[in-house]
Amino acid sequence: MSRHLSLRRRLILAAAPLTVTGLVLAGCAVQSSAASTTSTSSTDDTATETATVVDSDLSAAAVLAANSDVTVVEDDEWSEEDAADISLDGTSASSDSDAVTVDGSTVTITAAGVFRLSGSLDGHVVVAAPDDAQVVLILDDAEISASDSSAITVTSADDVAISLADGSDNSVSDASSYADDAEANAAIYADADLTISGTGTLEVSGNGNDGIASTDDLVILSGTITLDAADDGLRGKDSLTVAGGTIEVTAGGDALKSDQTDDATQGFVAIAGGSVDATSGDDGIAAATDAVVTGGTVTITAGSDASTADDSPKGISAGVVVALDGGKVTVEAVDDAVHSDGSVGIGGGTVTVSSGDDGIHAEQRLEIRDGEATVVESVEGLEATDVAISGGTVDVTSSDDGINAASGTASDTQGGGGMGGGGEQDTGEILTISGGTVRVAAVGDGLDSNGSISITGGTTVVSGPSSAGGQGAVDSNGAIAIDGGEIFVAGSVLVTPTGAQQWVAATVSGSAGDTVKVTDAAGTVVATFEADQSFGAVFYSGPTVTDGAAYAIAVNGVSAATVTEGVNVSGGMGGAGGGGGGGGRRP
Repeated sequence: MSRHLSLRRRLILAAAPLTVTGLVLAGCAVQSSAASTTSTSSTDDTATETATVVDSDLSAAAVLAANSDVTVVEDDEWSEEDAADISLDGTSASSDSDAVTVDGSTVTITAAGVFRLSGSLDGHVVVAAPDDAQVVLILDDAEISASDSSAITVTSADDVAISLADGSDNSVSDASSYADDAEANAAIYADADLTISGTGTLEVSGNGNDGIASTDDLVILSGTITLDAADDGLRGKDSLTVAGGTIEVTAGGDALKSDQTDDATQGFVAIAGGSVDATSGDDGIAAATDAVVTGGTVTITAGSDASTADDSPKGISAGVVVALDGGKVTVEAVDDAVHSDGSVGIGGGTVTVSSGDDGIHAEQRLEIRDGEATVVESVEGLEATDVAISGGTVDVTSSDDGINAASGTASDTQGGGGMGGGGEQDTGEILTISGGTVRVAAVGDGLDSNGSISITGGTTVVSGPSSAGGQGAVDSNGAIAIDGGEIFVAGSVLVTPTGAQQWVAATVSGSAGDTVKVTDAAGTVVATFEADQSFGAVFYSGPTVTDGAAYAIAVNGVSAATVTEGVNVSGGMGGAGGGGGGGGRRP
């Protein structure tokens, strides 16, 4: 029989901001360190600690383990040799099976078994089997068109499978409209668990509402499915799983959806393989709880002219967690490309997004542990109450803030957009970079936090903003602590950080594409990077910068400034936590 796996406890995400432990207090740096994880005592002898990476449960494996496991009918659970034939013939049909009845253009299957449907029917196929029955429908060059109902309706059964016969071309279409209280309101509608497999093709026209819908689990194992729906494309109320196949969905509403809100272990969408190409008027993937991608290729265009588009269609939307740990995900969305009312975790794969608002947004925590995350276009690139980058490659382009740690309850007085800042008050959010490679090109703040910023590892390159206007390349209301890694900045204002690691900075002008080099007194290149925007200031901190040493800064090979470590030449201001600016040596 179908596989039912054990129920696991759901992740519990705190409503309060999920902060990492320890913030660095203001203090003097004493020596260079390649990957320092503790700072020296501050001037008031208060011991300081650096931020650490939290080992959270935002991996795809942890998220899926916290959910109900899915019911699926595997291909090896039934045999094609056992199939009873059903011949479809215009407005009628015929079969030798006692489990099949024909009443005009309605074909009804009343018992468990395997049934092969071939031919064309201007009518309706109904599965009304016992509640413990497993029913398999083999579509073998079947065309089913219903004028006043669903094409295939499952009113009762335990589990139902639709198998697309090898080499077959199949199609289903339904009524152009449904009554508001109609239960069956999709071209294929199942009041049971539904699995789709096989190697044939299936064209689905959901003229009146949804394309394929199940009130329980909907699983696609294989097959080539092309679906056009007036509202939602694929909807599994308890869950929707895509393990394989080639799926193309055009939907006026949500393209892929799970909307169970009564059970916290259900309402999730999981993609483990195959190819999904979705164009939607509303959200591309809409999950009441979790949206999880561990494999396959997912391409989403959210906010099309398909139908009744939402005011804010999102690419991938989840109520609890978005976990992207594999596969290739590409999203274009009118609103947020990736959005969670809880948290977002990226632990692998390739994620490329373009957005009319935030590239990747989480109300609580956004963490990137591995993989490639690229925000091609956005207002704010990455945004969450807490942002933690510990690995992978992150590339952000934004018209406002690049990476923003901000809560939804604060109001912005720093000139940023998005969730908002808290003026000069540290409201507890934290942006942590402890590993990986990060590139940010921002018109607004490059790295921004309403709380604090901690950099302990990785390589970070920030370009912009190209003009001051209240924006800062690295800006926070609390401490900006650098205790490891490398950070390159070509922006409009300078940063005066705390932390153990040394730095150099100067007011130096340049244009997008210019190469900035920092050399020591012996002429050895300490750092080099290319600016993505025009700039008026340069900042660098890395493990080879020595306390009190002299350094030269050149733009395109032309000497622009000679600076001493820890001194802002020609001044500037960092964020509130930077202790101001103005050309003096830090305390």
